[in-house]
Amino acid sequence: MRFHRFKRGTGFQPVFSSWAGSPCHRIDESYNFVMKLILNVDALTPPLTGIGHYTLQLARGLRGHPAISELRYFAGWRWVSDPEAASAATRPVAMARRWIPFKPAAALAYGWLQQNLFRWQTRPLRDLLVHAPNYILPPWVGPSVATLHDLSHLHYPQHHPRERIRYLERYLPLTLERASRLIAVSEFVRQEIHQHLGVPLARIVTVHNGMDAAFHPRTALATAPVIARYGLEPGGYLLSVATLEPRKNLARLAQAHSRLPPSLRHTKPLVLIGTPGWLTEELEQHLAPLERIGQVRRLGYVPQADLPLLYAGAFAFAYPSLYEGFGLPVLEAMASGVPVLTSDRSSLPEVAGGAARLVNPEDVEAMTAGLERLLTDDDERSLAIKRGLRQAHRFSWERCIEETVAVYQQALAN
Repeated sequence: MRFHRFKRGTGFQPVFSSWAGSPCHRIDESYNFVMKLILNVDALTPPLTGIGHYTLQLARGLRGHPAISELRYFAGWRWVSDPEAASAATRPVAMARRWIPFKPAAALAYGWLQQNLFRWQTRPLRDLLVHAPNYILPPWVGPSVATLHDLSHLHYPQHHPRERIRYLERYLPLTLERASRLIAVSEFVRQEIHQHLGVPLARIVTVHNGMDAAFHPRTALATAPVIARYGLEPGGYLLSVATLEPRKNLARLAQAHSRLPPSLRHTKPLVLIGTPGWLTEELEQHLAPLERIGQVRRLGYVPQADLPLLYAGAFAFAYPSLYEGFGLPVLEAMASGVPVLTSDRSSLPEVAGGAARLVNPEDVEAMTAGLERLLTDDDERSLAIKRGLRQAHRFSWERCIEETVAVYQQALAN
């Protein structure tokens, strides 16, 4: 799927009129525009994925921002007053997606219904800007912004459910036509959007994701009470955090770990945190026998409050994904004071910033050698931890919010 014939949508500079219904009224003269915003919060479906956390951070940071005079949230098919409670609006859709038959057709039908419900419920509104943090813009004739997190559906369609591919094929070209500006979560993704979708670079802005302050180094004494509930000890495991789906390359990670010397496999088992995804048959074949002998542990979904302690308690972190638009877990591990091994491709070198050991994610032997070095070389570990902390501190959600607001201003100035 390639979209090279790109038509720019018509933008306008709005004149704001009074509009009730939002708690945000503070105005700061330092901003070029004071704007009214509709934020689509469909991605706030539990358990939250990376895009869900991104959306939640936007919703929190934009609420009360001095450049936002009015803020409203739309989820599923209706308005929601509080993004923290948006899951109530999206949960029925998530359940339907899991159980409904004929999923590709159902996804397209739901997309059509959702777009038309948005159009119907916003028909009396004017002079607003719409931001879709999860790829697809709803129908809107005014200024709009969409965030694209990666183009993995183009490069690895075999690693996605068919209904997702069909949905993006149908609605992403419309987003490219409508959007006043596109946000890319890394410079890598910005260049991908330009090269593969034909969008001019001037219409795409790189805004990196941020880092939650909850991720920071902790002592063994601080982590022990929480990680003990999972049968773990501080410094006693190699961690990976990812949805269990093919693109995350966990099958090769398990293979690489299984080739480590027996002492390392025993003292540093591979611990996987993440919800079951899709197309996991091959991964299951690799993990099941290793689980039976205790070399792999799957924790599934863990509460958000426990996650920073599980990071900080790890001896090392591995994230050998085949393709990432950003790769937030790499930063979360670095911020937690844990040395990282990750892939030498896509956005991951950009995000790691020279602070991680990079390997070819398709070379199991290279991955094994990298893991062994990370687990045994004290000098490399110490240097990686210091560099990782410096790199992680370059990213914050506050900066992400400010840069996102600047993109809104560009969209309004079109």
